[in-house]
Amino acid sequence: MRIVSFNIASGRSPQDGRVDLDRFADAIATLDADVLCMQEVDRDQPRSGGADLTDIAATALRAEHSVFAPALYGTPGSRWTAAGDRPQIGPAYGCALISRLPLDEVQVLRIPAIPVAVPLWVPGAGVVVAREEPRVAIVARMDGALTVVGTHLPFVPGWKGRQLRRLTRLIEARPDPLLLLGDLNLRGGTPAKLTGYRSLVSGLTFPSSRPRFQLDHILLRGRLDDLGSVTGAATPRLAMSDHRPVVVDVDQR
Repeated sequence: MRIVSFNIASGRSPQDGRVDLDRFADAIATLDADVLCMQEVDRDQPRSGGADLTDIAATALRAEHSVFAPALYGTPGSRWTAAGDRPQIGPAYGCALISRLPLDEVQVLRIPAIPVAVPLWVPGAGVVVAREEPRVAIVARMDGALTVVGTHLPFVPGWKGRQLRRLTRLIEARPDPLLLLGDLNLRGGTPAKLTGYRSLVSGLTFPSSRPRFQLDHILLRGRLDDLGSVTGAATPRLAMSDHRPVVVDVDQR
């Protein structure tokens, strides 16, 4: 089984700044993932041609099971409102979970944004005052044997660690083995230290061209023997996104 987490950056390529849907589909297909968690996922956004990127990715992987969970409605960086439990029509942005195996007991957890605007250092722009966006986590039981949690945590220092600890409390009752996947905006071994989970992949993921940090993670809660034998781990560079995916191969025999 191949497990992948990938911040797709709305399908944009850092080389030309465009969203090419064929390029996006080809990149996802090369991952050959059995379970894929995506962050920064567009649905019906003008910048990505009004496409449903979750549907395109699921088709590219020939996966029959998928969940898109909007974190907000509207456009990030412009006008938006936090998503709630009632679906809305129009542009949306959030996380997706795609699987070749059935997904059961699906739950969407809301991760509220920090309630005040905060000054942040942005490379190339200096200090900017940013309004943090709300986040989501998708929790599901895969084929009745594995709990999968996919999320994208905030980038605000201090707040992201607090939200990770909050998320681990919310999923505490979910059965092991449990995989936590996502762009956690925390470097290296920090997520494993904060959660007590085991990191299954170690490699630099951001920025994709010359990565200096690992912000993207696959973490295991529970016994490794219950998951299977990890036979490979990688952070390949693809033709789109400013992040590299994290990939773990597991032999469940």
